[in-house]
Amino acid sequence: MKKILLIVSGGIAAYRALDLIREIKRRGDDVTCVLTKSATQFVQPLSFGALSQNKVYMDLFDLESETNIGHIKLSRDADLIVLAPATANILAKMSYGVSDSLATSILLANNKPLLIAPSMNVKMWNNPATKENIEKLKSYGHIFVGPDEGEMACGEVGSGKMSKVEDIYKEIELLLSPGPLKGKKALVTSGPTIEPIDPVRFISNRSSGKQGHAIADRLSKLGADTHLITGPVNIPYPENVLVTEVNTAEEMLNACKESIPVDISIFAAAVSDWKASEISKNKIKKSINNQNDDEMVLTMMQNPDILKTISETNTNRPKLVVGFTLETENLIKSARSKMLNKSCDWMIANSHVQENQSVFNNDMNEVSFLTNNSEENWGLISKQCVAENLCNKIIKFFDSAA
Repeated sequence: MKKILLIVSGGIAAYRALDLIREIKRRGDDVTCVLTKSATQFVQPLSFGALSQNKVYMDLFDLESETNIGHIKLSRDADLIVLAPATANILAKMSYGVSDSLATSILLANNKPLLIAPSMNVKMWNNPATKENIEKLKSYGHIFVGPDEGEMACGEVGSGKMSKVEDIYKEIELLLSPGPLKGKKALVTSGPTIEPIDPVRFISNRSSGKQGHAIADRLSKLGADTHLITGPVNIPYPENVLVTEVNTAEEMLNACKESIPVDISIFAAAVSDWKASEISKNKIKKSINNQNDDEMVLTMMQNPDILKTISETNTNRPKLVVGFTLETENLIKSARSKMLNKSCDWMIANSHVQENQSVFNNDMNEVSFLTNNSEENWGLISKQCVAENLCNKIIKFFDSAA
């Protein structure tokens, strides 16, 4: 049985912390609650005590508690601290080391893993001050879950809703478990590559990196020592992951070669198949040789095949090589042909379009999971769920090989 210290701050989502207590108790773990003064304006302390079956703590200057230096002892007795909901106010106080209550004193004196579930108005969430505070707290090693998008209590719509209880508990489980992939090394490629034509122009694609980043994040949370090699993207990098930024396919291949040996290699990047045979040192003018030509011929050559190169390496081949392919037609047939040609162990096949939307820069993905002798259609699911499903397969792969 694990001991969880739940700190509840004063937001409208405080009532949802009661459901989180129920889930923690249902799973057989112990939970003790600390409420800020503002939290008691939303939910009565009696409710937290009745569900947790433990004393509820609120006052920093409680004589009985502070005889044993309660704000230290509460932290030391816990295996994990969860802050849910986390308001913009308490995040700001944590960022600047303010300890003006029992809750903030515990957070400042904490030496245990800390999981934070933010909840606030969308404008507050997107405020540059809040963003700066969150980045600072992440740099301290604290783990965030959410927030989700949706309609707020105030009627506005956007990011700021506290994550679902089941999603918060998934993160709790990951933080409390030793990690089924602990001791394994993983390599993940993500995002697009860009191939220069001249100093200002390049060839690329619309890949956002969302799928590769989600996989790297999940592998890391499952205990794997994870290296993410990514082309240029506009999304945050996963926490606790080594990141190497690259531009071209050749740079990505070299980074992959330097990363191995690894146990797990997942190639989710959308690598440019072609590059310019010659890169002009100067910007190519519309008028060439003083002629107003309507056409310009660009000579191309193939880029190195990263998946095939790593999969067919004679030394230090990863124990598991997983490829991704995106097709506009004959999805399964093309994916199987690629899996055979590139000598990889598994292939994730996804269609370019689902429900009239491009998979690029989309949070959803419709994929099929292929091995040499099996095929599973996972349907239209979030890219986070694709990452979870794939990592579950990886766990089973190494368990069966043990």
